[in-house]
Amino acid sequence: MEITIVSKQLEVTPSLREYVEKKLQRLERFFDHIQDIRVTESIVKDQHIIEVTMKAGQSIIRAEERTNDMYTSIDKVVDKLEIQLKKYKGRFITNKRESLKGEKPNEAVLNKEIAEEEEALLAEIPKIVRTKSLSLKPMDVEDAIVDMDLLGHNFYIFRDISDNSVSIIYKRYDGNIGLITTSGE
Repeated sequence: MEITIVSKQLEVTPSLREYVEKKLQRLERFFDHIQDIRVTESIVKDQHIIEVTMKAGQSIIRAEERTNDMYTSIDKVVDKLEIQLKKYKGRFITNKRESLKGEKPNEAVLNKEIAEEEEALLAEIPKIVRTKSLSLKPMDVEDAIVDMDLLGHNFYIFRDISDNSVSIIYKRYDGNIGLITTSGE
């Protein structure tokens, strides 16, 4: 597992680097297929922000935390990543078990401890409890921002009038607005 640490407006001291590496290496006990981890540390308006992006198996797992202390941010982001990795591993085990069921039932039997852990992880996975259907009306980005504010939501999906693509605007932590656009490909 390769760990890359990048900093913005902050000097990464050897003790901070060692602390980050020690904490992140703990994650290997939850999932041993982590290829690489990218850590970005920054300070914005007295907030110590740590962003971690990791490649685990075929998935990208990301977490971000901001507090008044960098070490606290590191601890909290590692806790978030542990939860995400446990959920990912639970899905990974379930998919593997289901694919083996039809082919080799004897090999599909897992020991009791793994089965109990899997059930506990599956119980933590959020369920879809509500479904909404949207009709996306064409509008420009400014109108979408106004609609998002009027609804009191953190995001808004709309059809961009300029190119007829589906777009999403969302409120960022820093108070600005982000825009996600889609392409027809």
